Amino acid sequence: MDGPSAARAEDAFRLVYAEVFAEPPYHETAADVAAAFRRFHSGTRRGGFRAALARTADGEPVGIAYGYLLDPSTAWWDELTEPVPDDMRREDGHRTFGLMELAVCRPWRGQGIARRLHETLLDGVEAERVLLNVHPDSTAARAAYRAWGYREIGEARPSGGSETYNVMLLGLR
Repeated sequence: MDGPSAARAEDAFRLVYAEVFAEPPYHETAADVAAAFRRFHSGTRRGGFRAALARTADGEPVGIAYGYLLDPSTAWWDELTEPVPDDMRREDGHRTFGLMELAVCRPWRGQGIARRLHETLLDGVEAERVLLNVHPDSTAARAAYRAWGYREIGEARPSGGSETYNVMLLGLR
């Protein structure tokens, strides 16, 4: 999906997000979900925004993935707890795709849905790499990302929060 299509399907994205991120280790509240979807809404208007939505045969949303190309002024690199080389943090609006969310509802996990969402989302992305943050206690997600070729490059405190996340990078070319 492009940004306008994802914006029209926001309720489905919100439903999956709220269910998945209420679980440990996230424990997100209704206020957290509202904040996430203010960011989602602004993200759908960004250049290079892409999204994927998995549904059952009956149309029930069960998985989401979305992200966008990082612009030169991204704060992502500034949130790392340890600096990385200037060449790694250089952004031009086309170099890096930021994977903002990838989530599958519990009853649907272990069926390859996350991998298919990931592949669908990145199909046709012309960036040279993908960057994401993952909660360090989300062992299944970290293992999946590693199996898909991501490597950990550091830790970050997104949006100045107190909690650290693992930062992972996947080369696409």
